Amino acid sequence: MVCTDINQHRRSRRRFLQFALLFTSTACLSLSGCTTSSQQRDVPNAKLRVVATSTILADLTATIGGEAIEVIGILKPGTDPHVYEPVPTDSRAFEEADLTLYNGYNLEPGLIKLMNASGSNTPRIPIGEVVKPLQLDRKNKPTVPDPHVWGDVKNVIRMVEAIRQALSDRSPTHKAKFDQNADRLTKELTQLDRWIGQQIQTIPPNQRRLVTTHDAFQYYARAYSLEIIGTLIGISTEEQPSAQTVQALVESVKSSKAPAIFAETTINPTLIQTVAQEAGVKLAPRPLYSDSIGAPNSDGNSYIKMMTANTCVITEALGGKCTPFVPSL
Repeated sequence: MVCTDINQHRRSRRRFLQFALLFTSTACLSLSGCTTSSQQRDVPNAKLRVVATSTILADLTATIGGEAIEVIGILKPGTDPHVYEPVPTDSRAFEEADLTLYNGYNLEPGLIKLMNASGSNTPRIPIGEVVKPLQLDRKNKPTVPDPHVWGDVKNVIRMVEAIRQALSDRSPTHKAKFDQNADRLTKELTQLDRWIGQQIQTIPPNQRRLVTTHDAFQYYARAYSLEIIGTLIGISTEEQPSAQTVQALVESVKSSKAPAIFAETTINPTLIQTVAQEAGVKLAPRPLYSDSIGAPNSDGNSYIKMMTANTCVITEALGGKCTPFVPSL
């Protein structure tokens, strides 16, 4: 009798466990949080969750991924990646991502540190590092790779290819759509690259000289034939210029006879305004977008618009003429 009761108990328990397993499986199918990253990328209608550490990467990734992905941009437009201090929600974003894309070359040191400390096994790809970096000298310090690779549009075309490949690897179901979007974007970028060169050529040759707040335009200057006269600070906005540095830049601007110098949207303009006043040159009427695209309603709210706006500001302030960028797709 005891054995019968035990067997009945075991059968009842087995049926309960089977029911519980069925219920749990059904619930997990209805809740995206129960699926793993690998399961999500194999389901045709599931959106790949992609974390991007900069506004530029977020914009490019959203354009290539379209409706097949969800882009979580860590930084908001106008935020300086060099000095950004991560918050708890950033850690959660890394942990829940199916794919993480970051610039690399230490553009976003705080986020790179947090990303590496997260327990996620998600692929993490330094998109900017597909470009061979410029090595910049720092006074009495080792040379470092310049992270501002997007200043040369040809570099961004390579970055687009890297993003396309990363998305396709994680979500092969949507590869054809990623290819189509990336091809369209590459075509527009190729036209943008040509257009920028044409605008800069309208500046008188002896006025193609660039002075900015921090050293973020080396790739741009080398790609489009401008001379960097000087900057207040180096490649990282963490640096603080000394009074001697400010005065030295004032003298460089005077001797170069540059017609204008430029502030940047992510940096307080007070010191560069001081340089302009003491050097007797004008400050360009609009700041340049350097490490971030602009706010949603600004003239630089995408990578392409950011580069278009910067080029027109530079060209007109240095004595050239800027014509609208109208891509033919």
